[in-house]
Amino acid sequence: MAHDVTLIPGDGIGTEITAATLRVLDATGVEFAWDRVEVGEVSLAAGGPVLPEEVYDSIRRTGVSLKGPVATPVAGGHRSVNVTIRKTLDLYACVRPVRNLPGIKTPFDGVDLTIVRENTEGLYSGIEHMVTEGVAESLKVITHKGSTRIARYAFEYARKRGIGKVTAVHKANIMKVSDGLFLECVRAVRPEFPEIEYNEMIVDNCAMQLVRWPEQFGVLVMNNLYGDILSDLCAGLVGGLGVAPGANIGEMGAIFEPIHGTAPDIAGKGWANPTGMLLSATMLLDHIGEDAAAARLKAAMDAVLEKGEVRTRDLGGKAGTDEYADALIKALAG
Repeated sequence: MAHDVTLIPGDGIGTEITAATLRVLDATGVEFAWDRVEVGEVSLAAGGPVLPEEVYDSIRRTGVSLKGPVATPVAGGHRSVNVTIRKTLDLYACVRPVRNLPGIKTPFDGVDLTIVRENTEGLYSGIEHMVTEGVAESLKVITHKGSTRIARYAFEYARKRGIGKVTAVHKANIMKVSDGLFLECVRAVRPEFPEIEYNEMIVDNCAMQLVRWPEQFGVLVMNNLYGDILSDLCAGLVGGLGVAPGANIGEMGAIFEPIHGTAPDIAGKGWANPTGMLLSATMLLDHIGEDAAAARLKAAMDAVLEKGEVRTRDLGGKAGTDEYADALIKALAG
């Protein structure tokens, strides 16, 4: 029986890496019924709105989505499509696992951690205004509900995967009320998970520790802005944004997507690396209960990367998007 999944190809290189990912997923033998919807620049070019209502309708119906990157205008233009979808559907948990991949040389070995980021509040609440001429104000919103549920999600994620340590990342030494509330909520949840080691770390120290000794971390839980910044930093530890997956999960659905942008400078050239989206697809497979297919896809990717004969340009190779996908399909075939 086919799995109903909402498909959002995205902008820029999104359409290219989406097409490659669909071909590879087809090779796993798992059947999908894709409900394709367009957002962002693609939707605007077709005469539609930036974010059509049918996108929400589809995700509410299927409960799961595979999504490519979508561009966000800088200092003007429409609001982030990504943030809007997450807030509207209350996809409160942003989950970004990071691990070393075979054959990709980096300054670090043994990196295997997960950023769990609160996704709906903090400075990304979008509450900002001009106080007076030349003075702007942005409000950081931290709630007991939001902090408690992301803390519980992080501990449950660690327990389910046998990860022995959770670190709460904060700036409560300066933001004593907002980040203080966040820490209070994490501390209140902690006793429910006595088998998991717990510690707290100020965000700037955490950034330093990540580039000094990343192997010490298991699951890191934090609010929105810190998670956005540190997850990109962690991607840099293992090869860059092109090899980092992500998911946005809530009670009403889950969206799986790479963490990188639309890369308009290489869009249409066939150079884009689909690894981040393919790893996001393995998370999707796990989510819908296709664990065996997820394991096979991960193994195929590891084998191709370790062999090193077919790599995209960002990883030091010369292969294009389709050539890389072809290599993965061959590896899946055994």
